[in-house]
Amino acid sequence: MQLKKFFAGMVSVAIIFTASPTHAEYYEEGEVITEVPTEIYKWVQSTPRANYWFNYQQIGYRIKADGTLDLNTLMVPAIYIYDNILIDDVIQKRRWKKLSTQGYDKLVGRSEMLKFDLKNMTVQVVEKIDLDDTWGALDKDTSGEPQDLKKFSSKDVMYKFYRAILDWARNHNELIIGRSRGILSEADGDLPINEVPINKIFIPPAEY
Repeated sequence: MQLKKFFAGMVSVAIIFTASPTHAEYYEEGEVITEVPTEIYKWVQSTPRANYWFNYQQIGYRIKADGTLDLNTLMVPAIYIYDNILIDDVIQKRRWKKLSTQGYDKLVGRSEMLKFDLKNMTVQVVEKIDLDDTWGALDKDTSGEPQDLKKFSSKDVMYKFYRAILDWARNHNELIIGRSRGILSEADGDLPINEVPINKIFIPPAEY
């Protein structure tokens, strides 16, 4: 028998989504951050150049104008911590593009706000911020366009990262809903488990 009203009776708990995903508000102003707090961020993978994390405390669904949750749109703050080679590469590329490098001697990585469209299976970096060693913003880019997840190679580093986020969201969907500011619409509250968007999507396995 299909389970209906899978979120019935759940209490909506407030979760704060800031305009900027830097999350420097967790720290004293100017405080140098030497490691990623694991009570806020979940590590997914490391490459020779960076470590990949997403904020599992603030992952959540988009809030519609009427206050209900858009279960087709998942918003996820992420951070990438660079090694020295990648830091130097970013600085050199900015110089080539004649962009300011002021403060980039303190560059440690970047943060992103990811927007997953579960209906169309796309991901968009809606905001990208270069971070200094206090997780303050050095520069911001909002030019990201939606990318088709189905066109990523299963060996692609970013695909592996995105897939891990979606897999975590699928396994913790009730937790995400319970933390959200918005409420479920009556129709969404009546959805069978297998009709919930995060449960309907097919996520091909990554290749390592």
